[in-house]
Amino acid sequence: MSTVPPEAEAEILAELRRLRSRVPQLTGAFAASTDGLVLAQDSTATEAESVAALTAAALGVAQRLSDCTGQGGFRELLVRGEEGYVATYAAGDAAVLTLTAEPRVNVGRLHLEARRSSVRIAELVEPALGRRRGPGSAPA
Repeated sequence: MSTVPPEAEAEILAELRRLRSRVPQLTGAFAASTDGLVLAQDSTATEAESVAALTAAALGVAQRLSDCTGQGGFRELLVRGEEGYVATYAAGDAAVLTLTAEPRVNVGRLHLEARRSSVRIAELVEPALGRRRGPGSAPA
Protein backbone atom coordinates (compact mmCIF):
# COMPACT_ATOMS: atom_id res chain seq x y z
CA MET A 1 0.00 0.00 0.00
CA SER A 2 1.45 3.34 -1.08
CA THR A 3 1.94 6.20 1.36
CA VAL A 4 2.10 8.89 -1.32
CA PRO A 5 -0.78 10.51 -3.22
CA PRO A 6 -1.83 8.81 -6.48
CA GLU A 7 -0.30 11.54 -8.66
CA ALA A 8 3.10 11.13 -6.96
CA GLU A 9 2.83 7.35 -7.25
CA ALA A 10 2.17 7.71 -11.00
CA GLU A 11 5.23 9.94 -11.40
CA ILE A 12 7.41 7.53 -9.42
CA LEU A 13 6.18 4.64 -11.57
CA ALA A 14 6.99 6.64 -14.72
CA GLU A 15 10.53 7.18 -13.41
CA LEU A 16 10.92 3.45 -12.69
CA ARG A 17 9.81 2.68 -16.25
CA ARG A 18 12.25 5.21 -17.72
CA LEU A 19 15.02 3.64 -15.66
CA ARG A 20 14.13 0.17 -16.93
CA SER A 21 14.21 1.46 -20.51
CA ARG A 22 17.70 2.94 -19.94
CA VAL A 23 19.00 -0.28 -18.33
CA PRO A 24 17.29 -3.12 -20.23
CA GLN A 25 18.90 -5.82 -18.04
CA LEU A 26 16.79 -4.74 -15.07
CA THR A 27 14.25 -7.35 -14.08
CA GLY A 28 12.51 -5.25 -11.47
CA ALA A 29 12.37 -1.77 -9.98
CA PHE A 30 10.78 -0.86 -6.66
CA ALA A 31 10.46 2.37 -4.72
CA ALA A 32 9.67 1.97 -1.04
CA SER A 33 9.55 4.07 2.06
CA THR A 34 12.42 3.54 4.48
CA ASP A 35 10.00 1.71 6.79
CA GLY A 36 9.24 -0.88 4.12
CA LEU A 37 6.02 0.28 2.44
CA VAL A 38 5.81 -0.06 -1.34
CA LEU A 39 5.44 3.31 -3.05
CA ALA A 40 5.55 2.06 -6.65
CA GLN A 41 6.84 -0.94 -8.56
CA ASP A 42 7.67 -1.86 -12.13
CA SER A 43 8.14 -5.59 -11.99
CA THR A 44 6.35 -8.76 -12.93
CA ALA A 45 7.33 -10.18 -9.56
CA THR A 46 4.48 -10.46 -7.10
CA GLU A 47 6.61 -10.18 -3.98
CA ALA A 48 6.90 -6.37 -3.90
CA GLU A 49 5.85 -6.19 -0.25
CA SER A 50 8.44 -8.80 0.72
CA VAL A 51 11.16 -6.99 -1.25
CA ALA A 52 10.20 -3.68 0.39
CA ALA A 53 10.27 -5.21 3.87
CA LEU A 54 13.63 -6.92 3.26
CA THR A 55 14.99 -3.67 1.81
CA ALA A 56 14.01 -1.83 4.98
CA ALA A 57 15.81 -4.47 7.07
CA ALA A 58 18.91 -4.36 4.84
CA LEU A 59 18.82 -0.57 4.94
CA GLY A 60 18.98 -0.62 8.73
CA VAL A 61 22.02 -2.92 8.71
CA ALA A 62 23.71 -0.95 5.91
CA GLN A 63 23.16 2.32 7.77
CA ARG A 64 24.69 0.90 10.94
CA LEU A 65 27.62 -0.58 9.02
CA SER A 66 28.27 2.71 7.24
CA ASP A 67 28.09 4.64 10.52
CA CYS A 68 30.22 2.13 12.47
CA THR A 69 33.00 2.21 9.89
CA GLY A 70 32.99 5.98 9.60
CA GLN A 71 31.83 6.02 5.99
CA GLY A 72 29.06 8.56 6.52
CA GLY A 73 25.39 8.28 5.62
CA PHE A 74 24.01 5.38 3.60
CA ARG A 75 24.02 5.84 -0.18
CA GLU A 76 23.82 2.41 -1.81
CA LEU A 77 24.08 -1.33 -1.35
CA LEU A 78 24.89 -3.93 -4.03
CA VAL A 79 24.33 -7.66 -3.61
CA ARG A 80 25.59 -10.07 -6.27
CA GLY A 81 23.93 -13.45 -6.36
CA GLU A 82 24.40 -16.42 -8.67
CA GLU A 83 21.41 -15.31 -10.77
CA GLY A 84 22.01 -11.56 -10.80
CA TYR A 85 22.10 -8.42 -8.70
CA VAL A 86 20.00 -6.61 -6.13
CA ALA A 87 20.91 -2.95 -5.71
CA THR A 88 19.43 -0.47 -3.24
CA TYR A 89 19.95 3.29 -3.39
CA ALA A 90 18.97 6.02 -0.94
CA ALA A 91 16.26 8.25 -2.40
CA GLY A 92 16.48 11.10 0.05
CA ASP A 93 15.74 10.44 3.70
CA ALA A 94 12.26 8.99 3.19
CA ALA A 95 12.62 6.38 0.45
CA VAL A 96 14.82 3.81 -1.25
CA LEU A 97 15.08 2.54 -4.79
CA THR A 98 15.65 -1.21 -5.11
CA LEU A 99 16.52 -2.84 -8.43
CA THR A 100 16.97 -6.42 -9.54
CA ALA A 101 19.14 -7.11 -12.56
CA GLU A 102 20.42 -9.91 -14.75
CA PRO A 103 23.98 -11.12 -14.12
CA ARG A 104 25.11 -9.58 -17.42
CA VAL A 105 24.16 -6.01 -16.42
CA ASN A 106 26.85 -3.36 -16.73
CA VAL A 107 27.22 -2.46 -13.05
CA GLY A 108 28.73 0.95 -13.81
CA ARG A 109 25.75 1.84 -16.00
CA LEU A 110 23.41 0.46 -13.34
CA HIS A 111 24.93 2.75 -10.72
CA LEU A 112 24.94 5.80 -13.01
CA GLU A 113 21.30 5.49 -14.03
CA ALA A 114 20.04 4.39 -10.61
CA ARG A 115 21.72 7.32 -8.87
CA ARG A 116 19.97 9.70 -11.27
CA SER A 117 16.62 8.01 -10.70
CA SER A 118 17.04 7.98 -6.93
CA VAL A 119 17.48 11.76 -6.95
CA ARG A 120 14.28 12.14 -9.00
CA ILE A 121 12.36 9.78 -6.72
CA ALA A 122 13.53 11.74 -3.68
CA GLU A 123 12.24 14.93 -5.34
CA LEU A 124 8.84 13.26 -5.77
CA VAL A 125 8.56 11.45 -2.44
CA GLU A 126 9.76 13.97 0.10
CA PRO A 127 7.25 16.74 -0.75
CA ALA A 128 4.45 14.18 -1.12
CA LEU A 129 5.12 12.72 2.31
CA GLY A 130 5.51 16.22 3.73
CA ARG A 131 2.06 17.23 2.47
CA ARG A 132 0.52 14.17 4.11
CA ARG A 133 1.91 14.81 7.59
CA GLY A 134 -0.61 15.41 10.27
CA PRO A 135 -1.08 18.44 12.52
CA GLY A 136 1.84 19.03 14.82
CA SER A 137 4.34 17.34 12.50
CA ALA A 138 7.54 19.09 11.63
CA PRO A 139 7.45 20.88 8.28
CA ALA A 140 9.05 19.15 5.34
